[in-house]
Amino acid sequence: MEQANSAPAVQPAHGMRTFFTIWSGQLVSLLGSQLTGFALGVWVYAETSSVMMLALTQVAQQIPYVLLSPLAGVLSDRWNRRTAIIVSDLGCGAAVLGIAILFLTGNLRAWMAIPINLWMAAFNTLMWPALTATVTLLVPKEQFGRVNGIMQLGEAIPQIAGPALAGMLYVAIKMGNMALIDFATYTFSVLLLLFFVRIPAPPRSLDGQKAKGSVWKEMRFGLDYIFERKGLLALLTFFLLTNFLSGIMSPLIVPLILDNWDAATLGFLSTLMGVGMLVGTLVMSAWGGGKRKVYTLLGAGAIGGLFLAALGLRVSLPLIAVCGVGLMFMGPFMNACSQAIWQAKVAPDVQGRVFAVRRTIAWSAMMVAPLLAAPLADKVFKPAMTEGGALAALLGPIFGVGAGRGVGVLITLVGLLTVLVSVGAFFVPRIRNVEIDLPDFKPEDELAK
Repeated sequence: MEQANSAPAVQPAHGMRTFFTIWSGQLVSLLGSQLTGFALGVWVYAETSSVMMLALTQVAQQIPYVLLSPLAGVLSDRWNRRTAIIVSDLGCGAAVLGIAILFLTGNLRAWMAIPINLWMAAFNTLMWPALTATVTLLVPKEQFGRVNGIMQLGEAIPQIAGPALAGMLYVAIKMGNMALIDFATYTFSVLLLLFFVRIPAPPRSLDGQKAKGSVWKEMRFGLDYIFERKGLLALLTFFLLTNFLSGIMSPLIVPLILDNWDAATLGFLSTLMGVGMLVGTLVMSAWGGGKRKVYTLLGAGAIGGLFLAALGLRVSLPLIAVCGVGLMFMGPFMNACSQAIWQAKVAPDVQGRVFAVRRTIAWSAMMVAPLLAAPLADKVFKPAMTEGGALAALLGPIFGVGAGRGVGVLITLVGLLTVLVSVGAFFVPRIRNVEIDLPDFKPEDELAK
């Protein structure tokens, strides 16, 4: 096929500078979002003492990813990707400004966290496919693993600084002023993108040519693309299962801590867990994940599951801290390696559509799983672990007895199932050999103008 001239190649040095400029703005806005997210979660639980309300607010964060991601992927491919990122930041900034106004005027109610999270997640659906597809345009393929590790670093630093800072600010200046700080960080990110960032158009490919058509056709293209590539579909199924388990675990962590300690302790533990994530991202950024990234991905999943299983064993701050750090340390290896595989295999001009459908499928379990956590904890495991309960005699010597230990048993069960899924995936040839069986996208696959 004739060599393409469709888009000027970005020099690696220039591309890396642009990437770090974008990354810097997102790092600042993520730090602000940590403040608001921490404060909103603590405030909702303080107002309601309800695991179900926490679960509903988390489900609200997932629904737009499932329902709107295909459309967001089409838009991120049709628009310049800088435009997509700016629109995402503006929408989220409007939401946190709304939180600030409602709180400061005394009009914020716990149920409002649900539509607020729906709104913010809707705009974040546009951010993710645009930002991840931008990496492919700015850096060489050999650096995908390291750069995705750096992107994970952008999540780890706010995870470290955010909760500890939020714990102090929540007491000192209250949630309304914290939301105003978050609004300022979004404003900074938008200004940085407007004045200092230019993102080139992706090179045209045969896949991109086939995808052209109506919005519906372009949304369907991402689904067809994945289903035609069985290795990517199998890898996506693995993440669907692990996300389902993670979705059950997520609403349990805040009650596990707040039922035994205070919000400051929650902030301290969250910061320690962020340190684990930071160290994991630094290692991943320096290493890149190895030649067979799928091995790293599955190994990290299994080890992370072991840490999660141990976390539920006892009501012990040292145990929870060590296991939380270990669990978060493994996350960047899974996410960055998966991202590098997809970026190498998918043509740049259709990555928005494909990555958006990928997230829709992977995150669909997150709509259901958190809603299962509350009834499983409150109706099954807590009663079973009380004195004389169905599981107390069997598991009491390991976990201790009491209603609160039911949550620990459930968390440990989720961890063991995560280990089982990760180890089992290694014995699925389509997953184990995805990097070998499916060819990388190459410049010769581009279309000439």
